[in-house]
Amino acid sequence: MTKRDRALAMLRDEQPDCIPWYGDLSYWLNYMEATGSLDEKYLGDGQYQLYRDVGVGFYLQGYWPFRERLCGDVEISKWHEGPLRYRQVRTPLGSIREVWKYLEDTYSLGPVEHFIKDLKDLKVLRYWISHITYEDDYALAERRGRGLIGDNGLNLCYLPRSPFMELMVNFAGVESLTYALFDDPAEVEETLAVMEDRFDLAARIAVDSPAECLMIPENLTAENIGPDFQRRFLGPYEKKWTERIRSAGKFSFVHLDGTMKGIISETAESGFDVLEALTPAPVGDLEFQDIHSWVGSDAIVWGGLPGALFAKTVTDQAFDDHVVRVLKVMREGTLKGERRYVLGVADQVPPDVSWERIARVNRLVEEFGRLD
Repeated sequence: MTKRDRALAMLRDEQPDCIPWYGDLSYWLNYMEATGSLDEKYLGDGQYQLYRDVGVGFYLQGYWPFRERLCGDVEISKWHEGPLRYRQVRTPLGSIREVWKYLEDTYSLGPVEHFIKDLKDLKVLRYWISHITYEDDYALAERRGRGLIGDNGLNLCYLPRSPFMELMVNFAGVESLTYALFDDPAEVEETLAVMEDRFDLAARIAVDSPAECLMIPENLTAENIGPDFQRRFLGPYEKKWTERIRSAGKFSFVHLDGTMKGIISETAESGFDVLEALTPAPVGDLEFQDIHSWVGSDAIVWGGLPGALFAKTVTDQAFDDHVVRVLKVMREGTLKGERRYVLGVADQVPPDVSWERIARVNRLVEEFGRLD
């Protein structure tokens, strides 16, 4: 069976010949390209061949299959100052600004200033969001479906995050959102309602896209979202869209790449087909063999291989031992009919990792993950 066949078998509750192995190499690829270390044949669409050559099933990066279109009297300005990336939004109700910093040591961006500093900024945000509409952008999904991915993976697109997670991750941050919830919960809920009204437009476009798999990229961790927030703020949005994804004959994913105690069971209640990027010990807070008892649904457990274990500081033996240990749990659970699994990177292969370290996973899967 091909990598695509194996994943589809798991998604359809059938038994493949081997545990599927999928990974997100985008962070590693960005580093390789930025440092001039990537062979030219792997640039652009060549990345799909790289996945095949290194033995990794493709599904990410997914992408948002829609474009924002701004209506009315809202102006957005963007500029750079050294490593800082600025974005300012001007409306008749006032202006808000965010600043992100590019970190050269990690080849990544991080927020240093969020749009929302206090409650008055929420009114500006609502005005901005209410003047956004969306149009489809299916070109990449169509190209992937016509052969870029082929038999090496799945065609996946993103829905918007739930409004609460988007407010936390990209607009307010944990601290400002927490204060706002205590100071004026009605103001927060009004903001979330405006966001959901707009996000639903984009989510419909995503579900109608050529993608066979749809992910809500929540980026959940129990350190930020506990069971009460999950059930109150995230769950209703997630349940609405997992039901619509299923009605469209497609598969729903959620990205849960942090700590799991206090969030994984509650997230599973939303009806996702796949709980993706699950990060076990020694990086996460659950041993892999214990995740099964926390899930409480028929969702596929997708993950098991922390990105940190790819680092040069981890010996080949320690790396192999972890992969084999996880594959043993996956194999036994699948053969007993207790659980469905996909071995995946949780969450990404980091920069400065050798090709050989990535490629050795496929060899271990073929040796220790057989189900036939």
